[in-house]
Amino acid sequence: MLLFKRYTLVLLTLAGTCTALISQAAVSLDRTRVIFIGGEKSVSLSISNQNTQLPYLAQGWIENEQGEKITSPMVVLPPVQRLEPGASSQIKIQGLPELSLLSQDQESLFYFNLREIPPRSDKANTLQIALQTRVKLFYRPVAIAAKKGLSEAPWQEQLTLTRLGNSYQINNPTPYFITVIEAAPDLKAGSPAEFKPLMIPPKSQQDLGVGTKVLGEKPVLTYVNDYGGRPQLQFNCVAGSCTASPVADKK
Repeated sequence: MLLFKRYTLVLLTLAGTCTALISQAAVSLDRTRVIFIGGEKSVSLSISNQNTQLPYLAQGWIENEQGEKITSPMVVLPPVQRLEPGASSQIKIQGLPELSLLSQDQESLFYFNLREIPPRSDKANTLQIALQTRVKLFYRPVAIAAKKGLSEAPWQEQLTLTRLGNSYQINNPTPYFITVIEAAPDLKAGSPAEFKPLMIPPKSQQDLGVGTKVLGEKPVLTYVNDYGGRPQLQFNCVAGSCTASPVADKK
């Protein structure tokens, strides 16, 4: 899966044979994923207006795993705010009591959306464009959150591969969602065309989507960590079962 997605929305079209694009990407977010730790009341995100001439509105909301807009168990505050040219601000994702109803032994998946709304144009024959950023929002219960001051190996290193005929199955025994964005036969090769980034839910398995003949006996997977980094894992396979070893962080 992509680190984040941006959607282009046409907000206003005025009749005419010619149109002028007056709005480029303006409102930016300071991260490509959001982690809400159980036990915390909220998490704050920084946003900024990259346009130094025009003010923009920033609208935020949360969707569930099915892509449906929700107002519980978390809400965005404020839902809409004005950003002056070149200004920065914060958006808060506020937890509600309903968070206690979520699973407390594994992560839950949501999506945070941020849409920029440009000022209305007073020019004729104008097409206004807005960009919408959508990033993964993970609720991580306190029971599985990293303890401050303790250094632990990344849980992604617990991933394993299993050879099933001519394909690989990827196994995630952890309570976390893990996003794999690249798969290659070695450290220097790129992903084959048939590989599609995928996110493996907690304690589940998926077909990797690439044959064993393509990836060979020492597949290399690239995952996305909490900070948007892209570490690699190299797998060693014995009798159809493959375990991972970390590789230097890929940037």
